[in-house]
Amino acid sequence: MTNAQWELQKAVYQALRADAALKSEIGDPARIFDDPPPAALFPYLTIGEARASDYKGVDGALEHDLKLYAFSRYAGRREVKRILCAVYDALHEAALTLSGHDLVNIRFVFADAFRRLDGEIYQGVARFRAVTMAQ
Repeated sequence: MTNAQWELQKAVYQALRADAALKSEIGDPARIFDDPPPAALFPYLTIGEARASDYKGVDGALEHDLKLYAFSRYAGRREVKRILCAVYDALHEAALTLSGHDLVNIRFVFADAFRRLDGEIYQGVARFRAVTMAQ
């Protein structure tokens, strides 16, 4: 599997950090975390779970399942949904560059927005599917 997962995460992170629409939603520089600090300013985005599996029938290909989470203290789902839209625009069918691998595609799968149990924070999740090939 080499390092395709890490290379994909780096490319996703770089694309999101550079996206002007996303920065207008979560700050500039964009507040995107792998593990958010305890006192992170809202709103922000986190890189969530990532899974990779062999792409059946194609040697050197991996299928990736990526989740990104948006967090907001805005009263209602509006801010979270705006963040998720910016993430969609930045990543769906994007041409990302990975070191040592080719990105065949990255596509949006679903998004959801909900109020967390604490009643103060809204959370959104966006899931993407990507396919990579070893060079």
